[in-house]
Amino acid sequence: METILGQLKDLFLSATPTVIIVFLFFLFLRWAFFGPMERILAERAARTQGARREAEAAQAAAAEKAKAYGEAFRKARAELYAEQEAARRKVLDERLDLVKETRNRAQEVIRSAKERIAREATEARRQLEGESEALGTEIARAILGRTSGSGPAREAR
Repeated sequence: METILGQLKDLFLSATPTVIIVFLFFLFLRWAFFGPMERILAERAARTQGARREAEAAQAAAAEKAKAYGEAFRKARAELYAEQEAARRKVLDERLDLVKETRNRAQEVIRSAKERIAREATEARRQLEGESEALGTEIARAILGRTSGSGPAREAR
């Protein structure tokens, strides 16, 4: 057993400088490599988080601006539609007034034409009555003149 323990003791004593060197190498790497690397990674994570927060804030501001622009666009569109509707109503009212005016003029023309026709018809009746009386008298003379034997028709025979 002593030989095993002796060998282990020799092995341990010969491994001690290697363990010390590895431990010192670990401390050196921690100080020279891992420490700065952890600081860089922590700083990077902090910057990334800050950039994410800034991006989220910028995104929220952009969404708010887009919402405001959309609202302004809807408002402008509504105003435009209201103006178009007012212009359309104005044109329709003007057209309606023009139609009414034209209808009134046409009715006036029709009324005056009816009055003129009625006057002409009255005048024509008076003329016909006067002429019918004269024609009736002539016809009566012509008929009476044939029957009495004296007249131009008998003498011509």
